Amino acid sequence: MEDLKGRSALVTGASTGIGAAVARAYAARGMRVAVHYNASADPAKALVDAITADGGEAFALQGDVRDTQAIRRIVIETKARWGGIDVLVNNAGGLVQRVPIADFEDALFDEILHLNARSMLAFCREVVPLMRAQGRGGSIINVSSVAARHGGGPGAYLYAGAKGFVNTATHGLAKELAAERIRVNAVAPGVIQTPFHDRYSTPQMLESFKATIPMARIGDPDDCVGAFLYLASEQLSGYVTGQILEVNGGQYMP
Repeated sequence: MEDLKGRSALVTGASTGIGAAVARAYAARGMRVAVHYNASADPAKALVDAITADGGEAFALQGDVRDTQAIRRIVIETKARWGGIDVLVNNAGGLVQRVPIADFEDALFDEILHLNARSMLAFCREVVPLMRAQGRGGSIINVSSVAARHGGGPGAYLYAGAKGFVNTATHGLAKELAAERIRVNAVAPGVIQTPFHDRYSTPQMLESFKATIPMARIGDPDDCVGAFLYLASEQLSGYVTGQILEVNGGQYMP
C-alpha cells in the first residue's frame, strides 16, 4: 500500500471505536489524517498525540455533523491543513435511541436520519468538488452496518433504515462519480465492541448477538481496519466502486 503515503484523509467520528482504529491505521501507513470528533475532545486529542508520537501526521477538529455549516468548516479546515482530501471516511453516526414502534416520534426519525444519512451526503457534497479539482480522483468510504441487511436489534429499525439509505446512496454516488475516478464504497461492520454498544446494548443483548455469529465472537475495531485500507488504496481497489464490504464474522452472508 505504498500509494497511501502522503495522501490525506478525513475520518469523521474518529475519536473512538472504528473511526479511531482507521485513523491510526491510515497514519501508520504514511497518510495525513484529520481526526473529526463532536463531544469526545479528550479521546481525540489522545489519538492525535499517539499518532504524532509514532511519527505520523494528524490533527483534530470538532463539529456537529447535524450542522451543515460545521460540515463545511470541517472540510475547509482539512483542505487548509493538508492541501486537499484524497480519502473521506463517513464514519460519524449513531443509534441515538432504541424505541419500540408504539413509542416512535417524528423528531427521533429526523434526528437519526440526519445524523446517519443526511450528514453523509453533506460531507460528500463538500468533498467531491475538492476531489474533482485535485484531478487524481479519490475514495469515499461510507460506514453502513449489518443492521441495514437484517433490520437491526430490538428497537433499532430507524438506525437500520438510515444505514439502508447509506447503502443505496453509495450505489448511486458510485455511478455518478465513476467517470471522474472518484470511487464510492461502504464498509458494513457487524457487532463490534465499541462505545456504540457500551451505550445502547446490554450484556445480555450482546450475548444474543454473539450467538448468531459463526465465528462465535464479538468483533474488535481493528477487525474492520483492513477493509478501510483496501478501499483507500487505488493500487488495491482501483477497479472497485459501488460495493458494500461486509465485516461481520459471518453473521450475514449476502
